[in-house]
Amino acid sequence: MTTSDTGPETPVKTAQTTFRIVEALKTLDGATVTAIAERLDLPKSSAYNYLKTLEHEGYVVSDGGEYELGLRFLDLGAYARQKKKLYTVAKPELRSVAEETGELANLLVEENGHGVFIVRERGPDAVNIDSYTGQCVHLHTTALGKTILAHLPSDRRDEIIDRYGLPAKTDRTITDRETLLNELDEIRQNEVAYDREERIKGLHCVAVPVFEDDRISGAISVSGPNSRMDDERIRETILPQLRHAANIVELNQTYS
Repeated sequence: MTTSDTGPETPVKTAQTTFRIVEALKTLDGATVTAIAERLDLPKSSAYNYLKTLEHEGYVVSDGGEYELGLRFLDLGAYARQKKKLYTVAKPELRSVAEETGELANLLVEENGHGVFIVRERGPDAVNIDSYTGQCVHLHTTALGKTILAHLPSDRRDEIIDRYGLPAKTDRTITDRETLLNELDEIRQNEVAYDREERIKGLHCVAVPVFEDDRISGAISVSGPNSRMDDERIRETILPQLRHAANIVELNQTYS
């Protein structure tokens, strides 16, 4: 996806404030009117009116004076995901990969410069981590995201890095631009990427690209604890399964 990251020439301030409140409710895991007003430097009366409007429209719920995001967002997200052909054709293949490996199988796409998980399939031995379907992540922190960055046009890749930077999630996250670009060159040549505790301590991930008409449409991966994701297992078992799944997904994207 190549949506521009440049902002509107005449932003609608009330719309911006509404979405900042929504994001704040997510970040704070629910909040009072006072907390929202203080976080966004709003008059308390304005914060109250925004929250009550969101509640009336079904996007926010309140309980004992604290406001939380409502499940209306789940309806919108599920609808947006279902519209993507990649989701439809990849989900059964990732379910098979998860069952065969026993680990967590994932599909990530790029939207507005971030990575968005749109499929997560759990195998019988999959570990519990903080990720969930719909979660947005910085692309440089994951094997999936690095796979996508490696195959984006260079101007788009630079645009994303310039806007969002390279913040660290762990002490292993690549935060130096030149180091990242060198790794992306290797990923592009080998069509495989690794995440060695770069987003979550103790987690190892391997990812491969998915193309449509020679353009990157997403990436699929297997994630597991370091103790089970050794180089031999990845090379002999997991990587062939991922490449097989990617091949099927690409064919189904093109001909379904």
